[in-house]
Amino acid sequence: MDLRIFTEPQQGASYDTLLTVAKATEDLGFDAFFRSDHYLAMGSADGLPGPTDAWITLAGLARETSRIRLGTLMTAGTFRLPGVLAIQVAQVDQMSGGRVELGLGAGWFEEEHRAYGIPFPKEKFARLEEQLAIVTGLWATEAGATYSYDGTHYQLSDSPALPKPVNGRVPVLIGGHGATRTPRLAAQYADEFNIPFASIEDSERQFGRVKAAAEAAGRAPGDLVYSNALVVCVGRDDAEVARRAAAIGREVDELKQNGLAGSPAEVVDKIGRYAAVGSSRIYLQVLDLHDLDHLELVSAQVQSQLG
Repeated sequence: MDLRIFTEPQQGASYDTLLTVAKATEDLGFDAFFRSDHYLAMGSADGLPGPTDAWITLAGLARETSRIRLGTLMTAGTFRLPGVLAIQVAQVDQMSGGRVELGLGAGWFEEEHRAYGIPFPKEKFARLEEQLAIVTGLWATEAGATYSYDGTHYQLSDSPALPKPVNGRVPVLIGGHGATRTPRLAAQYADEFNIPFASIEDSERQFGRVKAAAEAAGRAPGDLVYSNALVVCVGRDDAEVARRAAAIGREVDELKQNGLAGSPAEVVDKIGRYAAVGSSRIYLQVLDLHDLDHLELVSAQVQSQLG
């Protein structure tokens, strides 16, 4: 079971804070550092000192880390043109020595689009499908050849399809709860399927849909990695769990129901139940980015039991 650290910087984090967490992620033996792609805080958070851009952040971290994987859950398709995104991701991948992964989603948070003057199209899923075709198509084009695409939403003509990722392509993550179109897209384009904030039962059901879609598309279901994203809140005792829950504005019982919360033993047990339904990677949503002792505890008493 791979454990990855997943952050939500729009809730309030500077680049320096993210760098500190990324370095701790690397030093403590976690597999990867991922971040969301949002420009507006949600809920009661003030979002100070203001948003950081996902791919600018990852570019910086690419030069200041050496081992961990780096990526997004999920890059908002509404934020970037697919040709530009292919260039950005390939460049950051080169800067990292080939450690980048691209989670790409349709985009959903309309309010942040209004706040920053970003168009919020009515038909987002069809755009996402074209974006996936273009980004992967650009990377797959042989050096010296050109790439063209004539879609409903995007048109490319004789693109040099440069630059290239270090290993030819960047692993692509697709995720979500959709019962039909999402599994189909994952089967066609994804190296990994991720379901966020889902129960064990819902995860098993959705993984089954993706596996069936993969078979229908002529792929072996085992070609994909299946993963979950879950909030984490671990403590050495009940008081520490309660303190960490209060720091992120959540209730302990709710976190135990919907995430990975409690003692290290409780969390290891629940991760094992996700593993039993096919998950081999967990993105730990860390909401208090200043509590590095939390990461140390998870590394020492949770991750160490999953090796």
